Amino acid sequence: MVNDGERKLGFWMCTALVVGNTIGIGIFLLPASLAPYGFNATIGWFVTVLGCVALASVFARLARSMPNADGPYGFIRATLGDVPAFIAMWCYWVSLWITNAAIATGVVGYLGAVFPSVAALHPALVALALLWTFVIINLFGVRTGGRVQVATTALKLLPMVAVALLGVWLLLTAPASYTAHLPTAAIDLPHVVTASTIALFAMLGLESATVPASRVQDPGRTIPRATIAGTVLTAVIYILVSTVPMLLIPEAELAKSNAPFALVMERFAAAGAGQWLALFVVISGLGALNGWTLLVGELTRSMAMNGVMPAPLARNNARGAPAIALIVTGVLGSGMVVMTYSKSLVDSFTYITNVVTAANLPLYLCASLALAVLWRRGDKAGVRGMLPVAVLGTAYVLFAFVGLGHEPFLLGLVLAAAGLPLYVFMRLRRRAAVA
Repeated sequence: MVNDGERKLGFWMCTALVVGNTIGIGIFLLPASLAPYGFNATIGWFVTVLGCVALASVFARLARSMPNADGPYGFIRATLGDVPAFIAMWCYWVSLWITNAAIATGVVGYLGAVFPSVAALHPALVALALLWTFVIINLFGVRTGGRVQVATTALKLLPMVAVALLGVWLLLTAPASYTAHLPTAAIDLPHVVTASTIALFAMLGLESATVPASRVQDPGRTIPRATIAGTVLTAVIYILVSTVPMLLIPEAELAKSNAPFALVMERFAAAGAGQWLALFVVISGLGALNGWTLLVGELTRSMAMNGVMPAPLARNNARGAPAIALIVTGVLGSGMVVMTYSKSLVDSFTYITNVVTAANLPLYLCASLALAVLWRRGDKAGVRGMLPVAVLGTAYVLFAFVGLGHEPFLLGLVLAAAGLPLYVFMRLRRRAAVA
């Protein structure tokens, strides 16, 4: 028989969850997205990194202070109350299965480049097959999903290392390459804010280790270390691999590239390197899909256990996996996959990513406020003196809301309001049960 300790996630699996969920498909297109902003993008990256390290510190301190709180929902509920906890987690929950649909859809094109026979199949069917493959993997238990995450995270870092090493090699052997095509965009605050917001989408996932808190070994120690380590490692990788293409490829050409990393490798490394890179893009996307599938199942289970979602969603199968929760969120993600292949939604993909970012921000805001409440209470070990971190985290979230613009913000408000009828229904049902 497998004991409880063997079924839980350790430091490396939690760190892989943070890195693997954060590094998905987006990073392979990010240099092209940021190309028009020139050095504004570099400044925006540093703003985003500082903000995300502050947010990672917020989640780390909350996990250390409340190791038995079962993740972000417990953190926020214990400090801000039931309604803020539900709204934050509801928005986050919706963003997870939308993200799964987007990742599955994004992987299909690269998969066809690696395996031409796949290109002959209907893309929606391939995306659905990928999505349900990882639902099935996670039905075998959190440890199985964790092992897959460690393997895919290690593999997805290889192309990042290749680009970074190529950049170092060119700096030593052909330094003039870095000054031949310097960005021309003027540095100004609005462009820094916009670039920072784009970069934030690529950093979503820093909270990943806190979500399955009840499945983590020694959560009070493991989660804080994994959260900070994973966030810092991801940030360093992102800055390195985003800067190399920006300096080596002319701005206009980079902005039009569908595969900026492949463009760099083909031009400065060797012919055929782009196809190998496509393989690692697929691995990266599949790793992210596995990680987010694990998280959305655990989050659904946690919310059901806290009485804000139907009780059957909290049930585990014989492997300890939240089977019903995984299947339900798989069905929701499948619906989004089908919708994504309509022309209107494909054309609005960038807008959808902004909505996903907006849906994550209530969680980050409430977590920062939760840490401030703990500091105010002064009754939790390890959070005294953390008010500056809570203030910085709050300030960065407000900064990100401004950067998103009013439309994603308003849609985020609509998304939050959409979950309130479920909250009221579940609350009335609990009261009726008690009576």
